[in-house]
Parts: sequence; C-alpha cells; structure tokens
Amino acid sequence: MNIGIFTDSYFPQVSGVATSIKTLKDDLERKGHSVYIFTTTDPHVPEDAVEPNIFRFSSVPFVSFTDRRIAVRGLFHASKVAKELDLDIVHTQTEFSMGYIGKFVARQLKIPTVHTYHTMYEDYLHYVMNGHLLKPYHVKQMTRAFLYHVSGVVAPSERVLDTLTRYGVKSPISIIPTGVDLTQFQTSHNPDLRGQLGLTDVPVLLSLSRVAYEKKIDHVIAAMPEILKQVPNAVLLVVGDGPAKEDLEAQAQSLGLGDHVRFTGEINHDEVENYYHAADVFVSASDTESQGLTYIEALAAGIKVVGLTGEYTQSLLDDPAIGTTFSTSSEMVHQVVNYLEHPQAYDDPAPLEAKLAAISADTFGDHVLAFYAQAQERYANYLATHDGEAPDEDIVSEHNTSMKD
Repeated sequence: MNIGIFTDSYFPQVSGVATSIKTLKDDLERKGHSVYIFTTTDPHVPEDAVEPNIFRFSSVPFVSFTDRRIAVRGLFHASKVAKELDLDIVHTQTEFSMGYIGKFVARQLKIPTVHTYHTMYEDYLHYVMNGHLLKPYHVKQMTRAFLYHVSGVVAPSERVLDTLTRYGVKSPISIIPTGVDLTQFQTSHNPDLRGQLGLTDVPVLLSLSRVAYEKKIDHVIAAMPEILKQVPNAVLLVVGDGPAKEDLEAQAQSLGLGDHVRFTGEINHDEVENYYHAADVFVSASDTESQGLTYIEALAAGIKVVGLTGEYTQSLLDDPAIGTTFSTSSEMVHQVVNYLEHPQAYDDPAPLEAKLAAISADTFGDHVLAFYAQAQERYANYLATHDGEAPDEDIVSEHNTSMKD
C-alpha cells in the first residue's frame, strides 16, 4: 500500500505528534508498505537536505506557537507528487494547512482520507489572545468542518472519542492508542549518563516534554521541597525546551532548590531513551494529554510513572507495578516518595508486560492498517453508488458508530 501522511509537525520538530507519526511510519514500512511524509519546511533542515520519502512545503511559524509551522503554498504540487507516487490512501494528522492539502489531494485522486485527532484544542485556547478570541464553540465548529468529509477518524484515547462524539462528529471513529517501538526504549545507549550528569547514586525524578505552561511542570517543582524533606538528595531532571523554561528556572531558584532541579534544555530525539533509563520515577502533572506518549515511553523503559488523575492516566496506570495517579500535591509527594523509598516493592513484571504488548508499535500498526481497509471499503462503496464522483457531502453520515480496537 502507498500511504501519504500529511502533517504540519514532523522531525526535527519535537512533539508527541511527530513521534507518533514516525512510530507509525517505521512500523508500516517494516510490514512492507510505502509511507510518504508531506510536511512543512523547517529552519533546522537545509533546503538541499536529502530526506527520502519526505516532501516539505513552504511554511511560516504558526501564530502563538512559533516553534510550529503552517504551510503557505503547495496545493497543486502536493497533488502532482501524490499522483506520481500512486497513493492509495491519505492519512492527515493536523486540522490545519497540511491537513487541508491532504484532503484536497485525496479528492483529486479519488482515494479515502483518514485522520488522527491528536490535540485537545480546548486546553490551549488561552494561547490565543489569552482566551478572548476563540471559545470552545469555535473549536467544535472547526473540528466538525474538518472531519466532515473524512472516511474515518483515529482517536488515540477514550477522552478523544468522548470529545468528538460531544462535538457531533459523524465519521466512524476508532480508538487506536499510539504505539511505542519497545526496542528503542528497552535499553540505554548511554548507560553512563547518570555519571555524566553528576547523578550517581541519586534518586532521580524525570519530567520529559515540551516545556510549556500547560504541562504544569511548575506543580512538580512546587512539590519538590516536600519531597526533599523525605528524600533529601532527590533531583528533578527537566528535559526539554519551550516557552515556560525561564519562568520554571526562576521558580526553582525562588524556592531555593539549587541543584535539586536541573534543566537540560532540548535534547536530540535519539537520546530520549537514555534519559528515561537515567531516572527512577517519571512524574507529570499535565492535564491536557489526549494520550500521554511520554508515559508509555517511560513504561517501555521500565520506570514507574506518577501522573495526574484523569480518564487516560487511570486506565493506563491501573496497577502499582506500572504506576499510579494523584489528585493533590500531597498525593503526588506520597506516591513519588513511596516509589523512591521502596523501589523493589512493585516489581511484578506481568502487568507491565501485558500493558506493553497492547501498546507496542506492532499492535499500533496492525490496528491502523485494519482501519485503512475499512476506510477504503467505505469509500469504494460510495464511489460505486455515486457514479464514481468524489464526495462533496459527508460520505459516512449514516455510519455514526464508534469502533474500539
């Protein structure tokens, strides 16, 4: 199968979306399919760079998210490239520029479009004029408009499915959690990283994400003084970069935390697994995750996860051998200290093995391929009953169902 993935975010941009796409691409290619990435230009990628099966389109920084890009041209060029590649299906991964280009390409080639809905935009409205311009109603209308002509929607979690159902999306929706290449995270390629960071024999808490305000890293830093009362030599390692970094550094300084909170800045994607293996506990207070990919990566690396209570985290962290959740700062402190002081108490491998099997990249790829086949069948049925004309109305409005894989 020839698969075209259209996305505004791809490496070297660091994001959960980019990681999810690369995981899917790598697994589908292992299974013998051809995957082509249609994405935006990036200032960190030279114009003459050789990137096999990646096509970049002129772009500019996105308003309020200047480290993200929006394509400004390429509609017909993308169609020409896609036709030459003989695409069988378009898989959009953004509701913005490259997403609309992908839908246009699919219509021109008369092939189905499936879409993965990654971002819970209602959690980010404060970024645009402090929430005074866009409201949840606008997100609902934008989402329904974009998904109106797609043959299927991938929801990474139950929370996304519930949101899209509330919005009134009528396309078939399948819950397919993003998978993880378990082999990437099972071993560290730099086992001396703790020593290089000066953290030998030191309990390490890890925060690894885009360092943005919605990640609520400030809540974890605020809990550090209480954690240090019980584990005096503990260190919180904040890995990543983003708009909140300076404020978080100032917060740590104001609390007198010194070397107990350390900021690494942005790291190369290939180094991520080393930081998981250098930690004892992964901790996150974020409440905006549609699916916490970093949680899964931490589990694949074999470290416990402590995350804010939510629909997704409660289903993922359902056994203390895997991780646990918290609702208050005192609960966070208790759970983190418990894992640090009793590292061997929750080492039953069976729950983790079962969880990892369900979220492996191989399982992820199989579920997506099955969903592609369903989308192709629906689209073929539509063409057969409409004289071969590509849809200009919702082709699946009669299929308002949710298929959970």
